[in-house]
Amino acid sequence: MVRLYLLSSSTHLLSFCRKSTLHTLTRRALSSTSTAAATMSISLQSHAFAGNPLLSKTPNPSDPFSPSQALETLKTQLLEGAQLPSSLGFKVLPFRKGRPLASSSVGAGDSAPNWHLGWISLSECKGFLANCGVQLSGESLVYLGSRPEDDVVYWAIDVSAESNLVTELGSKQLCFVELRTLMVATDWADARAMGELAIAGHARALLEWHSISQFCGHCGEKTVPKEAGRRKQCSSEQCRKRVYPRVDPVVIMLVIDRENDRALLSRQFRFVPRMWSCLAGFIEPGESLEEAVRRETWEETGIEVGEVVYHSSQPWPVGPSSMPCQLMVGFFAYAKSLEINVDKEELEDAQWHSREDVKRALTFAEYKKAQRTAASRVEQMCKGVEKEQSLSADFNVESGELASMFIPGPFAIAHHLISSWAYQDGTDGAAALKQSSGSTSNL
Repeated sequence: MVRLYLLSSSTHLLSFCRKSTLHTLTRRALSSTSTAAATMSISLQSHAFAGNPLLSKTPNPSDPFSPSQALETLKTQLLEGAQLPSSLGFKVLPFRKGRPLASSSVGAGDSAPNWHLGWISLSECKGFLANCGVQLSGESLVYLGSRPEDDVVYWAIDVSAESNLVTELGSKQLCFVELRTLMVATDWADARAMGELAIAGHARALLEWHSISQFCGHCGEKTVPKEAGRRKQCSSEQCRKRVYPRVDPVVIMLVIDRENDRALLSRQFRFVPRMWSCLAGFIEPGESLEEAVRRETWEETGIEVGEVVYHSSQPWPVGPSSMPCQLMVGFFAYAKSLEINVDKEELEDAQWHSREDVKRALTFAEYKKAQRTAASRVEQMCKGVEKEQSLSADFNVESGELASMFIPGPFAIAHHLISSWAYQDGTDGAAALKQSSGSTSNL
């Protein structure tokens, strides 16, 4: 649970509480320069792809749930006729071209269908691969974590090379679904679904990293998995370089004018029509997070930024396969200048938007409708019916007409940067989030 407090007082504190840890940062309040103290508390769940419920490490390396010990037990079980030495169980999540296996079930009443990760048992995985002429080995599996209370260890496997599996799994109403589709289809008020989304994101990031790190970047020899796939090592005895999963940090910032009345939003060329979002950019070597915020804002829009204030961060494993997992680090940035000079090689457009315009975009964007549409699409895919859906068509105003603009949904950190600014003018934060995204349990 993340709790955000916005304070307008002489202390100017921004506090974040994640689980039992309190991080207090000195900052300028987001509210207008009023001397009256005003407090707004917003209770938030973890960002999409954060809050993985699996235990990824154990204090004791000899613990049966630890990566190394679990792998040894798994290898023993894979041996023909071997008896499992403990009650430890294994579940495997297959991926194909970055897409996790998923299933769908009918929702209660008139609610949207519910998607689930397509976990299969170790014996099922072994059997499916055997039908394709492939022998399952421990080295092809990547350790995801465990639930000791259930005596289960979870693994991921890339089966992209085995095209026959698509038909065989499809006969069981299982299909490989784009992670972005599952992201939009996730009911962000459903803790189970959010947890499964985090597991799928973690698994995809590890498998994509394995795919792009097959050879040592130092000497060119092949790399081999270590610690049940949680790291790799060069196979050359002369090199033996260790390789760890890659994370690419990205700053994402909502730039605010001096009067705190307008926010700078931008459009990238790849955006669907009418969508506007925050500025963002990769961090360069030798650069602090704050420096990256100022540089990227200046390079893309010509706006000079002064104070930079941290908001929150979000893992983002749905980028290109060459970057298995980006880490979005969110900030509020306060503009020292107003004139916009758009870098047309980076952005299609950038404009100042009033708080009221942003509120209307948040109010009219039917995020719940988009979630239900995506959930229905997953259900149809699992039934063998493919359906394409334009994301922009899912965002309509209440009158049935297209909204003039909308911002990314609650699955993106940009949504929360923008909505927390739009509704920090003294209104009740929880009610504002409920109005904008349909649930008070949103991040």
